[in-house]
Amino acid sequence: MEETKTFSMPRIGDKAPEFKAVTTQGEINFPGDYKGSWVILFSHPADFTPVCTSEFMTFASMEKQFHEANCNLVGLSVDGLYSHIAWLRTIKEKIEYKGMKNVEVNFPLIEDITMEVAKTYGMLQPGESSTKAVRAVFFIDPKGIIRTIIYYPLSLGRNFDELYRVLIGLQTADAFSVALPADWRPGDEVIVPPAGSCGVAKSRMEGKEDMKCYDWFFCTKKLDKEKVLKTILKK
Repeated sequence: MEETKTFSMPRIGDKAPEFKAVTTQGEINFPGDYKGSWVILFSHPADFTPVCTSEFMTFASMEKQFHEANCNLVGLSVDGLYSHIAWLRTIKEKIEYKGMKNVEVNFPLIEDITMEVAKTYGMLQPGESSTKAVRAVFFIDPKGIIRTIIYYPLSLGRNFDELYRVLIGLQTADAFSVALPADWRPGDEVIVPPAGSCGVAKSRMEGKEDMKCYDWFFCTKKLDKEKVLKTILKK
């Protein structure tokens, strides 16, 4: 019986695995070159494919928005450098999609023809393909720690509004020591940490603190959108 080969993947809270790579923007040392900023490392199955093309155009169009939130974008596929360059030139010169045209991809796209980086990050899922990286997304914080991992199958394009929301949400949770409820957006109420004692729980339920409590363990407070954005976004 043939043994199925599987690949491990890093977990949330792990240090991002280090690697050196050739990219469309020169050689990078990852994640060391990005110390002090957030990074979204994302993989795509192959160059010159329609879903990936729509994704790269969207990411490139939003790059300034991500950069203002102190976040760099780094792409990867198992194709070679010259294929990457030709594909990105085609996107800029020939593709118009959803009002996006003349789109120039300025963030680095990693050459990974040996699949070493893809294997290290668990981007190969044998159930999908053993030679193409699925649509993995790793959010890595300024200390080089993996904070969020999202995986999409080969056939489904990513939701870029959600990727941006996750980035802002992670930074908000860190900056204000709060948790964020379902579907949170800047300006929505945030969840305060659970009460650490009976006295605090009682005080909250009696309305003695500046928050709204649904029960002793579930309390929210207002956090102004302007305050969140001023804290996070570069001016």
